[in-house]
Amino acid sequence: MYSIRYDCRFSAGSVRRQVVIFILALGVLSGCSEPQNTEPAEHYRAGSPLRTRLLTADQYINSIAQVFGEDIADSILPPIPPMARTDGLLALGAAFVGVTSDQVSQIQQTAASIAAQVVDQEHRDFLIHCTPEATEAADSSCAALFLEETGRLLFRRPLSDNRLSDLVQIADYAAQQTGDFYDGLSLALEAMLISPDFIFIADRAEADPDAPGQQRLDAYSLASRLSFLLWNAPPDDVLLQEAGAGILHTQQGLARAVDRMLGSARLESGVRAFFDDLMAFDEFNSLAKDPLVYPMVTGTTLEHAREQTLRTIVDHLLTRQADYRDLFTTRKTFMSMQLAAVYDTPAGEGWVPFEFEEGGARLGLLTHVSFLAANSHSVRSSPTLRGKALRETFLCQRVPDPPPDVDFSSLEEAEDAATAKERLAVHNTNPSCAGCHLITDPMGLSLENFDGAGRFRATENGAPLDIAGELDGIFYEDIAGLAHATRNHPKLSACLINRLYAYGTGGPVSLREDRDTLAEFEARFAKNGYQLSALLRDIALSDAFLRVRSGESEGRMLDSLRMKAPAERAESAMALASMENE
Repeated sequence: MYSIRYDCRFSAGSVRRQVVIFILALGVLSGCSEPQNTEPAEHYRAGSPLRTRLLTADQYINSIAQVFGEDIADSILPPIPPMARTDGLLALGAAFVGVTSDQVSQIQQTAASIAAQVVDQEHRDFLIHCTPEATEAADSSCAALFLEETGRLLFRRPLSDNRLSDLVQIADYAAQQTGDFYDGLSLALEAMLISPDFIFIADRAEADPDAPGQQRLDAYSLASRLSFLLWNAPPDDVLLQEAGAGILHTQQGLARAVDRMLGSARLESGVRAFFDDLMAFDEFNSLAKDPLVYPMVTGTTLEHAREQTLRTIVDHLLTRQADYRDLFTTRKTFMSMQLAAVYDTPAGEGWVPFEFEEGGARLGLLTHVSFLAANSHSVRSSPTLRGKALRETFLCQRVPDPPPDVDFSSLEEAEDAATAKERLAVHNTNPSCAGCHLITDPMGLSLENFDGAGRFRATENGAPLDIAGELDGIFYEDIAGLAHATRNHPKLSACLINRLYAYGTGGPVSLREDRDTLAEFEARFAKNGYQLSALLRDIALSDAFLRVRSGESEGRMLDSLRMKAPAERAESAMALASMENE
């Protein structure tokens, strides 16, 4: 794997350090995702490629919180560059994102801030489990104790002897130059926080003793896969100990570890993170409604809409261990005072359990404000956006983008139509539009009883609404019909499995290589009553989750780094700037 060494050159007489640490050098990252060149046997195809992926913003914050505490984590903004949604998930974009020199600088600045807080008077006594012999001088023993313990948690594996020696050398030399032990320790910690070993989750493989010629994830890589899948956070100390003891590579040991994690309160965070990503709730940060049209929809309203759906999912899937498919027909949810105006219902203070009226128009996730408002325009609803979101989010069916040469003049002529159905009928007369709209609009029009804010309405512009529709051969008359057609769609559970397995292994699935694996998960999901916890357990304990498809790796992110201009590559190289006098 890779090794990082630090050049510790400081100008004489410096009293204050100014650190400019840049990471992601070509040489640093080369080899992160390179499997051994071993051709797998035909019967042993289950597995995934080795992957290198950037921590997401939430994973970065969760890592800092786990190692140093919530107060330090809450004081920073995650310096993670934006990611492109890939196969329906932002998390999958983490394997393909590039990092510019400016973003590297932001990572360094955040690292410096964290390191300074860890060693300050407020935190050092409970975060640094040793006391130097003298605060104005270097102390190799104390520095080594702190850096070894902290590095193991940050890197999600023990430090090598060489790496620890390099870090202690940085701490000692900086302490000598500044006359302050904690300044030196801060610099060494800063170096760890900008290391690829921290900001990247890099899979590593080893020979599989149970399958000669084949590979599996090493124990620490497996621990990271488990923890980021189930908790959206790095492995805790117990899991790292189990990895070090070889327990995770035994069937019983792995099962005990997974069951402990599934029984932890931290599972809720992991489930929330996955569904937040799946439903593209990150887009709520830029979602806005025209205040003249929807004065009751504020930023707080949208935050509560997001929270309502996540609370419903957690309650349904974890607390009640209910059938995943029933999320699309359940009337059980939660309500807050901020949402009550949109739902036109009374509500008390805080979040309270709530159940929509039996026989009413509200049932399932498709009638939540979060889904309806997000997939609408700022001033009106959008059957097309809603139908597209239903197919892409929950059925894994990609809807093509509009062709670049579409003539919108005919659409503008339809603006005087009373209802969305009348306006959208124009699309069916345009061959370049009809193909896509025929697979989105029938379901979206069935949700036209809800305006662009998600409020119920019986008419649009005084005209009655025809909400009968069809979903892949299933015809229905009302919203309940759409909800049940979605609930019973054969692609619904398969889509969840596809996305969840990809989320756990860090990259898109291969329909050619992973078909049998996904089919097995689907069969077991059905057998277990479509319970999410059972599905998570099956994925975590599967050979596919542990095994490596030899000769195959995901390296597009690394390729993007290789394509940088020489000057930019030079800026991205690891270096320690000299300390300068003020």
